Amino acid sequence: MATWNSRGLRGSTLEELVNRTNEQYREKGLALIQKIPTPITPLRIDKESRHITLAYFEQQSTVDYIGAVQGIPVCFDAKECGGDTFPLANIHPHQVRFMRDFERQGGVAFILVLFSHEDLLYYLRFQELSRFWERMETGGRKSFRREELDEGFYLPRQGGVLVPYLEGLAKDLDGRNGNG
Repeated sequence: MATWNSRGLRGSTLEELVNRTNEQYREKGLALIQKIPTPITPLRIDKESRHITLAYFEQQSTVDYIGAVQGIPVCFDAKECGGDTFPLANIHPHQVRFMRDFERQGGVAFILVLFSHEDLLYYLRFQELSRFWERMETGGRKSFRREELDEGFYLPRQGGVLVPYLEGLAKDLDGRNGNG
């Protein structure tokens, strides 16, 4: 199992690291991924600073990121977990529906999970998420444990890339094409 070592970046959120990685991938011409803003309606704005001080979410968001990698449509979410058990309550039913529909249209959906207490980053394939989700919906566990995950989809930090999710995507695609 590879450790995802983020020394010097402790305190940065996974989202910030993914955003920086997306910029690296864009600059190298490898991918074009955008962060999807959460739609809000401002209720109160500070007139002096012009900052929103109170707002509500207009609608349920889909996933955090969407774009294309070498012509392949991708969508994904980034989640952090402080222990060895990931609660499926951290993922919403509308997100699972969106990801399922996205895959039915020929795209690739996944979730990046950072097990922050051990600095381990995992590429959770939608197929794997679906298995855990179905188990929960049929009365089983409402979470999954690290030991249930495929060791081959932990993402080692390498080559100066902060969140090397293209490594997981390549393995995911190989498995779909019968090469993995």
